Amino acid sequence: MTETIIPIKGAVKFELTLDPTVWIFDDRKLDLNTYFVSEKVEENNEKYLREMGAHWSREIMEGAVFPPTLKTERKFDRKGMMTGTFGMEIKPFLKNAEIADGANEVVFECTTGEEFAFPLQQAESFILKFSQDGKPLLVDGPVHVLFADGSNVENPIKNVRAIRIQ
Repeated sequence: MTETIIPIKGAVKFELTLDPTVWIFDDRKLDLNTYFVSEKVEENNEKYLREMGAHWSREIMEGAVFPPTLKTERKFDRKGMMTGTFGMEIKPFLKNAEIADGANEVVFECTTGEEFAFPLQQAESFILKFSQDGKPLLVDGPVHVLFADGSNVENPIKNVRAIRIQ
């Protein structure tokens, strides 16, 4: 069994550890069964701010309720989660690590001893696939690195054990 924690290390202000086993519950996950075949819609900051403003206004008017009590607030597609193939964009993790000035390369270190280096701008668009048909990637995971255009879906970077910024 492979290690399921992946560190982001190197030229970063904050060294992070990624745990792909919990991403199944993250609203940011991407459905990879449709992601590369459907048309991309760029989510803009204005839409996010409008939705967050509506949420904030509701909390002011109704009060914050924890955990959510409205049936419409939280719906998990259990069947989809148990059979789907999912990934997460790497960009938010790189942003949270706060990459040092002058760093311009992302290196994926693999358990096989191989290293795959990419320019930072290119790597920011990559997707970390963490499940296949509802199952975590235990044999050659915990993640597979997919290019944003899907050109390596059939031959992704596997056995990733660390992400190094340099």
